Amino acid sequence: KIFPVASPSNYSTAPISEFLLICFPNFQSWQHWLSLPLSRLFLLAMGANTTLLITIWMEVTLHQPMYYLLSLLSLLDIVLCLTVIPKVLAIFWFDLRSISFSACFLQMFIMNSFLPMESCTFMVMAYDRYVAICHPLWYPSIITNQFVAKASVFIVSRNALLTAPIPILTAQLHYCGKNVIENCICANLSVSRLSCDNFTLNRIYQFVAGWTSLGSDFILIFLSYAFILRAVLRLKAEGATVKALSTRGSHFILILFFSTILLVVVLTNVARKRVPMDILILLSVLHHLIPPALNPIIYGVRTKEIKQGIQKLLQRGM
Repeated sequence: KIFPVASPSNYSTAPISEFLLICFPNFQSWQHWLSLPLSRLFLLAMGANTTLLITIWMEVTLHQPMYYLLSLLSLLDIVLCLTVIPKVLAIFWFDLRSISFSACFLQMFIMNSFLPMESCTFMVMAYDRYVAICHPLWYPSIITNQFVAKASVFIVSRNALLTAPIPILTAQLHYCGKNVIENCICANLSVSRLSCDNFTLNRIYQFVAGWTSLGSDFILIFLSYAFILRAVLRLKAEGATVKALSTRGSHFILILFFSTILLVVVLTNVARKRVPMDILILLSVLHHLIPPALNPIIYGVRTKEIKQGIQKLLQRGM
């Protein structure tokens, strides 16, 4: 069923209580085909992150700061997936397009806050690896359980407080009739465009807050890996150099993938008139799905200790 977009002459002044999410306005016939890979990626992300969390919780040898950070990353991935993908699949499979006013802005808050939390977690993990490789003798005294606890509080509080004004500003706008969101998710700009008010302040704040948090995180991440690369290249043992480059290289590539998709989403939204709407929507959905599916594989399964922990967990189950 295709929902036509209302014209300005048909707008009413009555306040609205719910929105309609229209995925891929120009190619709605894609939805059933897209639901297959999206649902499989969703199951992979949920299964891999849940397995990683259970393994770290059950295996006493994994009760270390580095693995606690991996647990935090998995928790963030699970929340992001559950916030976005089930609703997208419900639209694809059951045509459940409506979303309440409050649920829409709650989804907006979680998306806007948890994505920067992920980048901030990447930053702390990069610092953890920097200390482990560049200053191994100091590592036990610097990276402690107390450090992880303080870092977790910083990650959550900084990004929650910094991004909270985005849904608040959007919710305070006057929505005078049109309630069709041309997106699969309640993205800030997609919702703000439905209002009858000027949302320039909203757009500027999101831009400044986003680049302030994400930009500072990625600068520190790249600096950490630059120092790590320099330290690794100085290793005299060739085997150790190759192993370190392989492990840290995969981490760096994943972070680069995360930041590249995010940058593409931001830039294409700025230049939305030059980029097809359906491409923007697809990028937004994939950005909330592919990193959560890859994170536990790159960071977890490729780690020897976690592999052994998963094997022990499977043996206990048998």
